Formats: sequence, structure tokens, C-alpha cells
Amino acid sequence: MLNPIHGTFKKINWKSVFSLKSIIYTILGVLFAVVGLQGFMVPNNFLDGGVTGISILVKGFSNIHISLLLIFFNLPFLVIGYSKIGQTFSLKALIAVLLLALGMYLIDIPPVTEDKVLIAVFGGFFIGLGIGFVIRGGGVIDGLEVIGYYTQKKSGFTSGEIILALNTLIILGAAYRFGIETGMYSILVYFTAMKTSDYVVDGFEEYTAMTIISKDFEDIKKLIVNDFGKAISVYKGERGYLPGAFEVKSDVDIIMTIVTRLEIHRIREAVIEIDPKAFFYVQSIKEVKGGLIKRKSGQH
Repeated sequence: MLNPIHGTFKKINWKSVFSLKSIIYTILGVLFAVVGLQGFMVPNNFLDGGVTGISILVKGFSNIHISLLLIFFNLPFLVIGYSKIGQTFSLKALIAVLLLALGMYLIDIPPVTEDKVLIAVFGGFFIGLGIGFVIRGGGVIDGLEVIGYYTQKKSGFTSGEIILALNTLIILGAAYRFGIETGMYSILVYFTAMKTSDYVVDGFEEYTAMTIISKDFEDIKKLIVNDFGKAISVYKGERGYLPGAFEVKSDVDIIMTIVTRLEIHRIREAVIEIDPKAFFYVQSIKEVKGGLIKRKSGQH
């Protein structure tokens, strides 16, 4: 899943912990997660990876209530988060985990359906909503996110690669304990939960960096700023150096702007109308802060 940690504090920021936004997001996230776990996943031994998946897997080998397992397996990761990442984040995560355990103990939701595809899709959807909303509240309900973030600093792998590797082992354990079919459905649960949480955290308007190189750069700069209402950055460069014509080159302004994926096609079509041979490429970006990002009302 996505990295939930955008900043840390050396001391606990109590205003952040008990802010209305954080509380609402955390409670909503926990409720969605309880629906996904109680109504879909736990009764059918479907896993979504992470500490939740480990808890469901261990529950299949024992009679221990899943609430206790969620707390037990999350605590080591929260201790690491407290000492290595930040006290405010760890406190928010602890509150979310305790609320999830309490919800799983007190709330009784009967299985919604027996259809395995619906269980996998909607179980992943609700747990993904839960993970996403808790992350937006500043915490996590799965401590494996913490170890992925921390291990990223100690190795050459990204946090996503580390978490994927750990979750692969968990799903293999599900296949061994509950059967190959359950393991395969658990992969669908994990994929659905991952995509859903991504949309909740980043929004449907995921930001993308678009870079344009064209001989008509002045017209394109006016197009993007005046017609689309987007801010731009300009780099001084050279264009040319083509195979068979290496000596041919010219100065050019390289234009970079931040857009949403919903705007890429419209801007591309407008640029091509000005210069059919314009060269451009897009890059996904994780986070945007500062500057002029949102379009003003009334702009196209």
C-alpha cells in the first residue's frame, strides 16, 4: 500500500491527535475495516496481507480471538514506529489499532454473501476504505506499513517492494493452511484493498508531472497558463541531436506542469494542434505541496 507517513514530531502533537478531522477519519476507517473483516473476510479465511492477514492466518490455527491477535501482532511495529518514526504518528496508530480490536470484539456483523468473488472484491474494498481513511487521519491500522517504511531506509528496496514480499509470504501461508483457492482469492482481496486505499489517500485526481519539448514553446506556455489555468516551470535546454542529424540543434524552453490524470488527454490534444511533432512525457508523483495546483473556477 501507500506510505502513510508524511511528517513526524519529536514530541506528541496533542492538537493533531485529537483534531476533529483525525478523529472522524479514524473512526470511519475503523468502521469500514470492521465491515470488511466481519462481513466478508474473517468468516471465509480470506487474507489481505499485513498484520490483519497474519491475524486471520493465526486464528485459523488457534481459538484466540482476532481482537487480541490484532493488538499482539501490531505492538512490535508500533514500538518501532515510536522510536524510529515519530511519537504523534505512533499514538494515532495505537488508537486506531485499539479501536479496530474493540470494534472486532463488540460489533457482530453476519456474513453478507457466500459468493467467493463478491467476498474477495467487497472484502478488499471495505478494508481498503478502512486503511485509506485511517491513513488520512494520520495513523495506520496495519503495523506492517511501519516496518516497510523503516526497512526502506536500511536497504535498497522501496517500502512497496518490501511490503509486497512480506505479503507474498503471508498469502503463501494462507494457501498452505486454507487451500490454493483461498490463497488465490486472497491475492484479489489484497489487490482490491491496495487500489481502494490508494484512491482514498491520493484521490481520483492523482497528480502527474507533464514535460513538453516543442519548437513552439511560447504558444504552448500561453496555452497551458491562459487556457488551462495551470502553473508551469521552464527549463532552458536544447532540442535536436537526432540520428543522422546530430549537428542540428536549437535552444528551447522545456515546459513542465503538474496536472491530474483527468487533464492529460485534453492538454495533449491541445498541444498537438499547435505542434504535431511536440515531444512530451508524463511521470507519476507521490505528493504535491505549494504553488498553484488547483484550477480556478471558470477555467477550462
